[in-house]
Amino acid sequence: MSKTLAQLCLVSSLTVLAGAPAFAQTPAAAPAAAATAPGSCPVILKQTFKRLQDDTPQDLCQYAGKVILVVNTASYCGYTNQYEGLEGLYAKYGSKGLVVLGFPSNDFGQQEPGSSKEIADFCYNTYGVKFPMFAKSVVSGKEPNPLFANLIKATGKAPAWNFHKYLIDRNGNVVTNFGSKITPTDKSLVAAVEKALGS
Repeated sequence: MSKTLAQLCLVSSLTVLAGAPAFAQTPAAAPAAAATAPGSCPVILKQTFKRLQDDTPQDLCQYAGKVILVVNTASYCGYTNQYEGLEGLYAKYGSKGLVVLGFPSNDFGQQEPGSSKEIADFCYNTYGVKFPMFAKSVVSGKEPNPLFANLIKATGKAPAWNFHKYLIDRNGNVVTNFGSKITPTDKSLVAAVEKALGS
C-alpha cells in the first residue's frame, strides 16, 4: 500500500504544482454518544486550535449546532484534489448548517512539509479554500491532537492516510467516518451529510 500510495502522491504532487484542481473517502459508521442540551457546546467541541492563517486561537464551540465534517489534509498527496470537492460541499450546504474543518498534518508520507503560511497560500490560491483550516498538527499515532483522539475513540477508526473524514451531527455525535478514497462527491458521503442536515 505504501509504495502504491507514494507513487500516486508523487504523480499528484506534480499535477498540483502544474495547477490542476484538487480534494475526499469510505464509511465506517459508529455513532458515539456526545449529545448535549440544545444551545450548549458538545464535549467533543470543547477544544481550542490555532487558525491556519494567523495562529489566532479558535474555540470549536463556535460550531456547536452545526453538522461538521472534519478532515485531515495534506498539500502533496494523490488525494489533494479532494480540496475542490470539500470546498464544493461547504459552498453548497454551508447555508443549511454544514461546516468543513480542515486539519493539515504531516503524518503520512511527509506530504505536508510546509509552514502554516505556505499551506494557507496553497489551499487558497490553488483550490480557493474558504472553509476553516487549522494549524498543522498530529492526527494519528500515540498522541493525536485532542479532537482526533476523541474522533478515533468514538469510531474506532484512526486515519490511515490523508483526507480521512469524520461526520459529526448537530448534537455533537460522531455518526460516521469515511476513508481517504471516498471523495466529497461520493453518493454515500453526500447522503450522510444530507441526512445529518435533515435535508
